[in-house]
Amino acid sequence: MKDASEPSNIVSLSQRLDPSGERGGALLHNVRDIAGKRLQLLVNGMFEHVDDALFDLAEKAENNAAQMHYFDGMREVRKRRPNVERTFINQVTRGLADFAANYRSPAAGQPAAPLPIGSVELSLVADNELEESLAITSMIGKNETRLTRELFAVNQRLSVIFGGIKIDDGNNPIGPSALAQAFRQAMRELAADMRVKLIIYKLFDRYVMASLDELYQEVSSELIRAGVLPQLRHEVQRGGAQRGTGTAPSAGNAADPAQMGETAESFLAEDSSAELLQTLRTLFSARRGPVDNRAISLGGPLQVPTANELLGALSVLQSQAASGIAMASTSTAALSSVELAHEVQQLKDQLLVQLGSLRGEKPGHVATMDEDTIDLVGMLFEFILEDRNLPTEMQAMLARLQIPYLKAAIIDRKLFAHRQHPARRLLDGLADAAKGWSADSDRDHRLHDKIKSIVDRLLQDFDDDIGIFDRLNAELQEFLDTSRRRAELAEQRVAESTRGREKLEQARRRAAREILTRIGDHNLPPLIHGVLTRAWANHLVLTVLRQGEDSNEFRESLRFVNEFIASTRPVRDMEDRKALRQMLPGIERALRRGLANVAFQEHDIERLLAQLHTYYRHQLGEAVPEADVRAIEEPATLPIPESIQPVVEPDALDDPRADAEPEEPFEESAELLQVRELKPGSWLEFTTGEDSVERAKLSWISPMSGRYLFVNRRGLKVGDYSPYELATAMAAGMARILDSTALFDRALDAIVGRLSQTAAASATRE
Repeated sequence: MKDASEPSNIVSLSQRLDPSGERGGALLHNVRDIAGKRLQLLVNGMFEHVDDALFDLAEKAENNAAQMHYFDGMREVRKRRPNVERTFINQVTRGLADFAANYRSPAAGQPAAPLPIGSVELSLVADNELEESLAITSMIGKNETRLTRELFAVNQRLSVIFGGIKIDDGNNPIGPSALAQAFRQAMRELAADMRVKLIIYKLFDRYVMASLDELYQEVSSELIRAGVLPQLRHEVQRGGAQRGTGTAPSAGNAADPAQMGETAESFLAEDSSAELLQTLRTLFSARRGPVDNRAISLGGPLQVPTANELLGALSVLQSQAASGIAMASTSTAALSSVELAHEVQQLKDQLLVQLGSLRGEKPGHVATMDEDTIDLVGMLFEFILEDRNLPTEMQAMLARLQIPYLKAAIIDRKLFAHRQHPARRLLDGLADAAKGWSADSDRDHRLHDKIKSIVDRLLQDFDDDIGIFDRLNAELQEFLDTSRRRAELAEQRVAESTRGREKLEQARRRAAREILTRIGDHNLPPLIHGVLTRAWANHLVLTVLRQGEDSNEFRESLRFVNEFIASTRPVRDMEDRKALRQMLPGIERALRRGLANVAFQEHDIERLLAQLHTYYRHQLGEAVPEADVRAIEEPATLPIPESIQPVVEPDALDDPRADAEPEEPFEESAELLQVRELKPGSWLEFTTGEDSVERAKLSWISPMSGRYLFVNRRGLKVGDYSPYELATAMAAGMARILDSTALFDRALDAIVGRLSQTAAASATRE
């Protein structure tokens, strides 16, 4: 048992070690050794995956130039990899040594100078630098949040061995910020395209940053063995804000995953969405500026509204909005899109005023994270009001959901990070249903009333139960499934009808082509010509439709055409007369069968055959009354029923190419390329008049003619176009393709783009 007077090896938080002293120096050496060895293994493992990743991207590249960028990147990485690894490790170990040198036991009362290692301020001068900075800051923010507890322990223990200096996530020499910046510095060894660098940053995040918890655990274990804060509880200091108050942490403090509603597992499960969200937070931070003085006053920290206070004020505004809509529904007045946009932009001010009413004084601001959430939701609904994918009436209806969605985002921070969040799925579902809405296709108002009822119920019933979004989404999907089944039946009938008409048109073209080809330069009598182009052409069409073009029946029908035309040749001698007499019984039998096939009545058949008998008697040189000869030479007197319409138009006889499709231009326009990329299910908007707009879905592409069939949301035909006709309409602004990407994803991408442009413009001015 130790003597009570023997000094303890345990170092408390209030004690300080001198990093230049024997014990402090030994511990610092151990930390540097652990970090160097583990990071060397991690970065080496990361580079083993770079070659495969770049090769895969090269194979999938959209063009040769992009492919060459990736192949050049592969060669550059292979050549410069040792330099990058060496520079990275040197930067980290030098950072630890410089930290010790910069923080040698500051004099009493003299504050330590801030360390610049963790600075990730967006002072940008080029688009490439902006992309690189966003990748770095997103990586840092995500991992600082994920590693909150591990970092807290390492920060406290390093603070002891560095002489009691305050160490936080931003200046920790082995924290995510310092490591990301060290790797960025090392990447300057590579002369590669920015696309290649961004891929390597992604891999660094996946294979190095994702394994930092092991590094921090090893460092903590080593320092615990040395007696540095062995009893330290893994808690996060909140700067005076008590857990459960709802106060958001300041931008300088790491956020607690429990408070944000985002665990490490949720970040990893929704990696891309979480990175996008972190990018948004970085851009919002850049927009506010490097220092947020609003959180400081002479009397100390301002008492920013708690989450519960925000929700209470929003509930009041939500109730007022619901009452306003109820009153508006009984009048003819409706807000214009400009007025709606103004309402969306003014919500933050209305919220502060309402908070002032509840607290007795209007707060100057809200917590940083809550302000970002308010701004993000506001920008989301500004996007909705500008989204050309949505009809104007639907934009106005969905814009009413701004307050419920702001409440949902404050209650559950996963809304923007998780694609499968119930509130996000509901809004995407409403927008997708609204995309195909038009007044003409919804004359019974079913879809309009269903969307309106969901909006009204969210405004009236949503308090703090996120489950309402799931329930309403299930109700919406059930309604859409029922509507879809009903529309599919109508759509199928339209497609079958169109397919039938195309088959008929194709058969008519084939019949006309066969007859025109055989008539050629023959100058046929009107009677013979009329029988072929009207009666027999219709028989050919039915034969193609019923038996097919390869059938014996079709071949026999074409043989009749040849014999019928041959029977009109002049009879000059006995041999010609004998040959014609032998042909006539077969011609009569074939005509009787063919004419009956196209619904000739018996008396019409006998009248036609009687005229043909007169014609052939005249051909054979027999005596025929002059009146009968004149009758068979007059087209107006042909004994063919009016119901038997000509398949071959008279004008087409002079030009066999008249039935050909108009040729499309040799060079394909951008619009034509877009048309060829369309798939069934794509939605388009057609402008059919000055104020007439119709939305239609591509239902079917004909395998015979290549024409595109469009239907409305009820499955009724809107129109059909050839690819060239559709491309021409698009070029003229009479048709446009609607985006198939989900509303939330499009909105977030647009917001990132807007904020990035603002950040780049600000940096350029500076």
